This record gives sequence, structure tokens and C-alpha cells, in this order.
Amino acid sequence: MELSPETIAAANGVAEDKAYGAVVPPLYLSSTYEFTGFDAHRGYDYSRATNPTRDQLSDTINRLEGGAGAIITSSGMAAIDLVLTILKPDDLLIAPHDCYGGTLRLLSARAAQGHFRLALVDQTREETVVAALEERPALVLLETPSNPLMRITDIEMVSARARAVGAKIVVDNTFLSPALQRPISLGAHMVVHSTTKYLNGHSDVVGGAVVAADADMVEHLKAWANMTGVTGAPFDAFLTLRGIRTLFPRIEYQQRNAAAVAEYLSAHKMVDAVHYPGLPSHPGHAIAARQQRGFGAMLSFEIAGGPESVRKFVEHVQVFTLAESLGGVESLVAHPATMTHASLSPNALRAAGIGHNLLRLSVGLENQSDLISDLEEALASARI
Repeated sequence: MELSPETIAAANGVAEDKAYGAVVPPLYLSSTYEFTGFDAHRGYDYSRATNPTRDQLSDTINRLEGGAGAIITSSGMAAIDLVLTILKPDDLLIAPHDCYGGTLRLLSARAAQGHFRLALVDQTREETVVAALEERPALVLLETPSNPLMRITDIEMVSARARAVGAKIVVDNTFLSPALQRPISLGAHMVVHSTTKYLNGHSDVVGGAVVAADADMVEHLKAWANMTGVTGAPFDAFLTLRGIRTLFPRIEYQQRNAAAVAEYLSAHKMVDAVHYPGLPSHPGHAIAARQQRGFGAMLSFEIAGGPESVRKFVEHVQVFTLAESLGGVESLVAHPATMTHASLSPNALRAAGIGHNLLRLSVGLENQSDLISDLEEALASARI
């Protein structure tokens, strides 16, 4: 029986315990496993390599993304670093010019050590993608929607063009999750997640995942994850799987709230610009509508008045919390220039289009009226 993604998220692994009939998949904390005899084991020997709880999470995420297998890592950055193991020193990696600050920091550091060559490209423009692919890269990293400006990259277009020159494509799907976007179905070879965010959804676990479309790639990534020890902990896997059970209803409610917040901010005199793909005015709206099942619950906006207005705004919000990360049930506000992207140089911030008046919102499950009232009061206090 072919199950829908909603059913997979809610019920994959339920009532499959053969020992006691537990409805919820058991948590296996053991670091090691008894061999049944000389050179014989039950499929598990040491939890760095394999663990039943982690395997259950892996299977669930893989089925949601439609891959050949998934590797669970200790963080989202560990997931991206694991993908980089496919590169050799002379290989070229094409990455977004406006990607997440932590990703850019990692890519720049690895490139500086000679692990690969790096080029940063505006992937929302087909002509710049075409020009970059003429250099015949080995790997193209996409982040769509981008963090924090919510720019949209056409996954199908980039994947087709990249495959034509022999490049692998990996898509960071953290902002949408497989509930709203499935990059492998659009041509990607791999998908990465910070499972810390929407997949877990409760801001209490740090983790990551890599899903690959090809079985040989899965085996390569598994081997490197075991060698480097970047695999996730069993208890973190257990909590993340519990979070995935409510992924679809959570994100559906959250994106309804986000759409209302985006419309409200778009009409406010204290707001210079709103970046949300669900708005028809967004440059990537048509592509997002085509390749996504929804527009998500992340948005950013530019507040009028400069740094002092930003300071007053973040000091007056009460329902929104000033914090990094995203995707939890609670609403958060972040100032990318001094928080998530603080490691970027002033030139890099300018190149990415991240100004000091930009604020990023992760919209949660609170009452819609409370969220808008909170924004109204904070914006009123930010007037100079």
C-alpha cells in the first residue's frame, strides 16, 4: 500500500516492535550490541555506525523526501560537511552568494584549506547559473528559499543544467521541509536538513540529515559518517521522530499565520519591504508556487528608521522572542546582520543584500491576532 506523506510522518514505525508490541518505536540507548556468535551479529554492533532508533528516523525522513536512503547527523552543519566529502581538491563547488552565514563560513574555511574550489553565484538568475556551469563544477549547492531574504531558486532548471555538465546537485530544504518541497523529485541528487528546525519543530534538539537519491551515494555518505563520527545521538533521533509526527499540521498552521503577518507588514508605514514568497509581488512567487506545496512560515522584512528602530522593535516584542534558529512552535525574531550572519564581512553582507534594518521572522503556532498585535506595538515603539 502506497502511503501519503502525511501518513508516513504520523505513523512510520508505529506498532512495529516485535519484542513487546510497543506502539511507539522504542528508544535504544545502548552504545554496543551483543554478537550472536563468532563473526555474527544481529545487524547492529556499535551505535556510531548503526542504531535502531536512528535508523527509524532515517527511514522516515528518507520516505518523506523520496530518496534511496538517509544519514542522520549531529547537526545541520555536520550534514553539509558530510556532503563535502564527495569533493576532491581540484573540484569546483558552486554555492549561493546569499546562503546561511554558517554554511558560508564552513565552505570558505574548507576551500581555504584546499579541500575544493568555491564560487558564489546568484542562483536566482538563469544567466549567472549558466555562466557558472561553464566552469564544469562537481557540486552545486542550492538553498531555496534562501536565508534570510527568501529568494527562490528554480530547482528543476538548475538541476537539469547541472546534470548536463556532470555536476551533482544538493538542496538545503530546511526552510520548507518535505511537507512543502521535495527537491529529489525536481532533479536533485541530495537533500540536506537541519532537523533542528521544522522536522523536530520544538527547539529542543540539534540535528541534521542528508538524503541521497542514489544507493551508491548513500553508502559513501554512511561510510564517511561512521569514519568521522558525525552521526546523531539516539535520544536526539527519538525526539526528532516524535516531532515529525506533527510536521504537517504544524507547518500548515504556521504558514497560515505567516501569510497573515506578511500581508499585515506589507501595508505598514514602518516597513520598507517584505520578503515572503507567498506574496504575489515577490520576484520568486511563480517559481515557488510551481515547485512548493506552500510558501512556508519564514519571512523577513526591512524596517524603516535604521538601527535605532531595529533596537526599539526587538526590545518591545513580547510574543515574538529575540533568538536564533527557526521552525519551532514559538515565534522568533532575529537580526541577521548581528546574529545568524554575524560572521560575514561588511562586503559579504552587502553582496548578499543583508542590511542592518533587516529582521527575520519564524512564525509559530500562537494566535494570529496576538502575533499581529505584538508586531503593531513593537512597530509603534520603533518610530523615531
